[in-house]
Amino acid sequence: MIFPPVFLLATSSAGKAVELRSMLKDHGVNSEVKTYADFDLIAPDETGETFRENASIKLKAGFEATNLPTLADDSGLCVPAIGNQPGVYSADWAEGKDGSRDFTRAMQRIDSELGDKDRAAYFTCTLLFHDGTNIHDSEGRVNGHLLKASDPMGANGHGYDPWFVPEGY
Repeated sequence: MIFPPVFLLATSSAGKAVELRSMLKDHGVNSEVKTYADFDLIAPDETGETFRENASIKLKAGFEATNLPTLADDSGLCVPAIGNQPGVYSADWAEGKDGSRDFTRAMQRIDSELGDKDRAAYFTCTLLFHDGTNIHDSEGRVNGHLLKASDPMGANGHGYDPWFVPEGY
């Protein structure tokens, strides 16, 4: 796929935009990546019950507001032993009453719900790209297992990353 010179990344996350710009540049893509903030847009509520539905909500809102080619995603952590939760509610599990996110608290909840059950988990991501004519889609999954909330690893990453160990690591 050839990326357009300018496109919208349907997010309010400045960090996600920095990561995407870096990944694109690593592959020789020099597109200008805009976000909701560049257009003073407010992210739509993610009311879908699946990652695809949430990505589609963001894709539609972004494309309709800017008429730019638009890339949208939704992703999360799924733990089979607790019904693939937190799943599409991964960020919600970390959200406090004040709107801040505390993933240590979210991991403590996962630990509590897991008890001594299997700690297998996976991250999944759905990407949708509207090029102005067609919608292209991709889904990915990384299998692994979770560390206990009291045992995070590494200095990099965000969200649930410090507790997730991909298969083979």
